[in-house]
Amino acid sequence: MLNASLSLNPDYVIAPVRRRLFGSFVEHMGRCVYTGIYEPGHPTADEDGFRGDVLELTREMGVELVRYPGGNFVSGYRWEDGVGPVAQRPVRRELAWHSLETNEVGVDEFVRWARKADVEVMYAVNLGTRGVAEALDVHEYMNHEGGTQLSDLRRENGSEKPHGVKLWCLGNELDGPWQLGHKTAHEYGRLAAETARALRQAEPDLELVACGSSSSSMPTFGEWESTVLELAYEEVDHISLHAYYEVLDGDVDSFLASAADMDHFIDSVVATADAVGARLKSKKKITLSFDEWNVWYMKRFQAEARTEWEVAPRVIEDQYDVTDAVVVGNLLISLLRHSDRVAVACQAQLVNVIAPIRSEPGGPAWRQTTFHPFALTSRLARGKVLRVETTSPTYSTKRFGDVPVVDSVATHDEETGDTVVFVVNRHRSEPVDLRVALAAFGDVEVAEAWTVHDPDGSATNTESDPDRVVPQPQTATIADGDLHVVLPPVSWTAVRLTPTS
Repeated sequence: MLNASLSLNPDYVIAPVRRRLFGSFVEHMGRCVYTGIYEPGHPTADEDGFRGDVLELTREMGVELVRYPGGNFVSGYRWEDGVGPVAQRPVRRELAWHSLETNEVGVDEFVRWARKADVEVMYAVNLGTRGVAEALDVHEYMNHEGGTQLSDLRRENGSEKPHGVKLWCLGNELDGPWQLGHKTAHEYGRLAAETARALRQAEPDLELVACGSSSSSMPTFGEWESTVLELAYEEVDHISLHAYYEVLDGDVDSFLASAADMDHFIDSVVATADAVGARLKSKKKITLSFDEWNVWYMKRFQAEARTEWEVAPRVIEDQYDVTDAVVVGNLLISLLRHSDRVAVACQAQLVNVIAPIRSEPGGPAWRQTTFHPFALTSRLARGKVLRVETTSPTYSTKRFGDVPVVDSVATHDEETGDTVVFVVNRHRSEPVDLRVALAAFGDVEVAEAWTVHDPDGSATNTESDPDRVVPQPQTATIADGDLHVVLPPVSWTAVRLTPTS
């Protein structure tokens, strides 16, 4: 058994817990929308055609914000196709994912769903095949009170009040040659700045997200962020990051250390943004929108060639195991640890498409393994994020070198006095005897403790066995002012401590 320890103090604060870190993503891709969130005729469907079972799981998961409608989809999307009488809406070729888009669900329907789910909408505008005028049009339709052509059209379509969307993405992944309307950094930076200025003339207090690199492995990474921000620094609030992780060539040890890569990615973008701010002599700090992140077995997807044009085809419906869930939990730890600069984060996607929730047409919806660390972190992380000093053995990985076996973050809520420790054991065979020094917190007791783990790291949840993997109660004790817990191999654990009465 290995040994590790954590040291934390309620005075050593990184930043408040940002509730927007618990975001998700709904794209018109595969079955995320159709037979995902929307399926008229389903036994649980409401009067608007939304699946009640998926809505219930979305609320249980603790999703705070949802990015919509894409993703690669948005770079060819005509938003006006999705408004007005459904029977009159056109069916279009959807080039990003080689499918047919019926436009049954558009901006009005999605906002209606979001209100039922009690989530904030983060809207992405098309800056691939469209530009400033179209961005102003969709903003007028969604946010203007009334008395103009497009705001009155919204009211005629049944949405009397403005949708009030405050957070807007200025396009999606336009550094990628796969993207419709792919641009150079200079071309995109100019367009993002022009669009941002126009949107602020319409509504000054919008929050705007500029596209960063599609991944840190892009050949233009760093240079892209620098050029875009040189042109748009004072016009935008956030810059985006996207990252997906998978087991490559059977290297599970590196996969379990994926959060080390996320840490480096975040730190690199922060350093670049701050360097641009310094050159511009700006007092403003750009924050980060990590608005696509997840485990995605991309190599499997790339091996599946699509030839038929279908409505809502089955696309990247990855089935996640316990190891994937532990990595997702560790990525949430990384995002919380950087909450001083990461303002928004969206796990991609919500339903069916690389998703924590799965559903079948006419059938059930269920929680994948990755649902559980997200739901528990969203429920338990309150108050402020604390700086944690970790003493841990390391292990060697091919991709990231030596990394700590144990990774952790903690939160503290001054109102309730609750402290929560989130921790992973990345080791594939060794348990870890973990000690956490709690003297700075006074007299506390363990209120609850949960572990996501299974002796079979490939265990999954399926339609026939949806609860094969669920959080298990974890033994955690306090003695001599220290928390003591034994972490199983390949596990994610959360322990909530509360003041003794």
